[in-house]
Amino acid sequence: MKVPFFDLKIQYESIKDEIEASISEIFNSQHFILGKYVSEFEEKLADFCSCKYAVAVSSGTDAILAALMAIDIKPGDEVILPDFTFFATAGTIARLGAIPVFVDILPTTYNIDPAAVRKKITNKTKAIMPVHLFGRCANMRELKAISEEFNIPIIEDACQAIGASCPTGKKAGSMGLMGCFSFYPTKNLGGAGDSGAITTNDEKLYEKLKQMRNHGMEPRYCHKFVGGNFRMDELQAAVLVNKLPNLDSWNGIRRLNAMLYRKHFINNELVEIDTNEFTEKNKVIIPYFFEEDREDTHIFHQYCIRVKKRDELKQFLADNGIGTDIYYPIPLHRQECFSYLNSNDADFPITNQVCEEIIALPIYPEIEEPSIQYITQKIKEFYQ
Repeated sequence: MKVPFFDLKIQYESIKDEIEASISEIFNSQHFILGKYVSEFEEKLADFCSCKYAVAVSSGTDAILAALMAIDIKPGDEVILPDFTFFATAGTIARLGAIPVFVDILPTTYNIDPAAVRKKITNKTKAIMPVHLFGRCANMRELKAISEEFNIPIIEDACQAIGASCPTGKKAGSMGLMGCFSFYPTKNLGGAGDSGAITTNDEKLYEKLKQMRNHGMEPRYCHKFVGGNFRMDELQAAVLVNKLPNLDSWNGIRRLNAMLYRKHFINNELVEIDTNEFTEKNKVIIPYFFEEDREDTHIFHQYCIRVKKRDELKQFLADNGIGTDIYYPIPLHRQECFSYLNSNDADFPITNQVCEEIIALPIYPEIEEPSIQYITQKIKEFYQ
C-alpha cells in the first residue's frame, strides 16, 4: 500500500469547477491586485475568526513581519517565542534587528510554556509571540494574564491553526493584539502558492496594516512610513474564497482521523491512553487529550507522535510506502544563524528531547481508515 504524506489533488477535484470559474473571471477582467476577491476573502476570514478585521497578505512569514512592523519593533527590542517552531517565527524578528528570546515548551502540547515566558521578561520585551503549533492553541489564558500584568502585546502565530480554538471557545487569531495566518498549499486552508493574513480587533492597526502591505502608501505615492510589498493577489484570494466554506468540515475530518489513529494505536497495543512517558506498554506518545478538550479544538494541521529510534522508523515507513516528515529536527536555539545569541542548551530540555523523537504521520482529510490502520500496523511491526 502507498500512503503519501499529503495529497492535494483529491481536495482540488472536489472544488475544481468553482475555483476554475473564479480564476477565469479574474483573467477575463485582468484585475490581479487588490480586487474584489481579496476584499471578499478578508471579510469572510474576519467573520470566520470572530475578529473585526482581516488584512490579506503575501505569506504567513510576511504576516508575522508586518505585524511586528506595525507595533514598531526595532533593533534591540526583545520578542519572546517558543524554541520549537518553524524558522519564520524567529527569522522575522531577527530581520528587524530585534532579539528572538527563545523559551522551552510544554511536553503535553509542544506549545510555549507560560512559566518560562514569565522568567524571560525584561524591560526590553516588546512582544510575546505564542505559536499555536500543529493546530492546537497555546495556553492563552495564562499568556494573556502575563500580557496584561506587564502590558506587553501578544502576536499570535496562528499559521498552523486556522479554525482552532481554546477551551473557552475563542478562535485562534482573535485573542492577541493580532493573529498571523499562512495559507501555504499544505495548510488546512491552503492556497495555490504563498499567501497569508493578519487578523485584529484594533481599527488603527487595521488601517496601518492595509497601508503597510502596499509599501506604506496612502494616498498614492505618499508614504508616512516604510512598509513592504506584502499584497495577496486576486488569484490566491479566489482560491481561498472557494475553499473557506469547506474548512470546518475538513478540520472536523482531521479530528476524526486523529481519533482513528488513537483507536488503532491502542488496538495495536502501542499506546496507553493519555500518558506522556515511554513505558513497556507505551511505545508511541500520541497527541495529548485533556478532559476540558474533549470537544477537541485541535485542528490537526499535523499529527505528530513521539517515538524512540525515530530516524530508523521513518526509513522503515518509507520502505513500506508511507510518507512522513519531521517537524522539527533542530531547535531554533541550535540554528547556526542564531549562534550569536549564546543560548544555554540546558534551558531547553523539552525542546531538545522532542526534536529527537517527533515524527508527523499523514492526517489530510481525504486519508481513509484502511490507510491509518496500515500505518499503525507497520509501526507495530517495526517495534516488535
